[in-house]
Amino acid sequence: MAKKGCLGCSFPVLIGVVILLVLAVTGFLAGPIGQSVFKGLNLPDWIGVPRPHPELPAETVFHILGFPVANSLIASWFTMIVLVAGSWAIMRRVSMVPGRLQAAFEYVVGGLYSFCQSVAGEEKGRRFFPVVSTIFLFVMFNAWLGLLPGFGSITAQSHGHVIHLLRPANTDINTPLALALVSFVFVLYFGLKDLRFKFLQQYFNLGPMFKAMGQLFTGKVKAGMGGLFTGFIMFFVSILELLSMFIRIVSFTFRLFGNMTAGEILLLMVVFLVPWVFGVVFYGLELLVGFVQALIFAGLTLVFLTLATTAHSGEGH
Repeated sequence: MAKKGCLGCSFPVLIGVVILLVLAVTGFLAGPIGQSVFKGLNLPDWIGVPRPHPELPAETVFHILGFPVANSLIASWFTMIVLVAGSWAIMRRVSMVPGRLQAAFEYVVGGLYSFCQSVAGEEKGRRFFPVVSTIFLFVMFNAWLGLLPGFGSITAQSHGHVIHLLRPANTDINTPLALALVSFVFVLYFGLKDLRFKFLQQYFNLGPMFKAMGQLFTGKVKAGMGGLFTGFIMFFVSILELLSMFIRIVSFTFRLFGNMTAGEILLLMVVFLVPWVFGVVFYGLELLVGFVQALIFAGLTLVFLTLATTAHSGEGH
């Protein structure tokens, strides 16, 4: 039987609990709330956290051939390096009996592949899998790597100003916009490849109107007038479909940007108000938010890809 320490806990566990309590109390006292309650305390400055200054525009770190390189772009490059290097390190040691890392990698990839097939079917799911999985992993790792130490804390001097070298990529509106445009382009590509002219008819449905005009010229006035009215309605609906295509870009962009930026500001404020241990809970919450946002972005892309490659009957095609 294992020996018990104080209160029925082993001494290592008890020591860990005491350390957490000390950090929690110290963080509370070092934060603005604790300082306002206990005004006579003079704690060292290094215990507290500097007041956060969230900025929506990304800061330019340097230029390449006149092209500004923002700190969020550097974070995107870092994410790509981690994904490529991690995949290469895992794949070069693939074995029939997988280790823990290979098993985890196969579990993630297999889950994404099954998800694509469950939504789009076996054939289309296999075609859409590279696009959907890339978007999912890129968005998720952008969010997760943005929680590492150094993001928002490593600074440098540039033209007399202090700038942050790393910023979570998803909190710069340019990154969600670029991802939304990538999703939009692939929807157009697969839609045109599979349905060709029928895909464009969903957004420029002028066929019924031309048919009704032909009936008017041949003397079928009653049928032509009714068809003209119906054709105008169908053309108006197709224009709404075209607008919804572009609204998706706006929706994709601001959904990801808004959620990730709000999460970053919340995390900065919580860590500032109550430093140390209390912020760990919100770090765990941000891990979940990053996964959910990646799943939503990739999942909606998969749904739109499936709809774009599915022929719609009964629309006057």
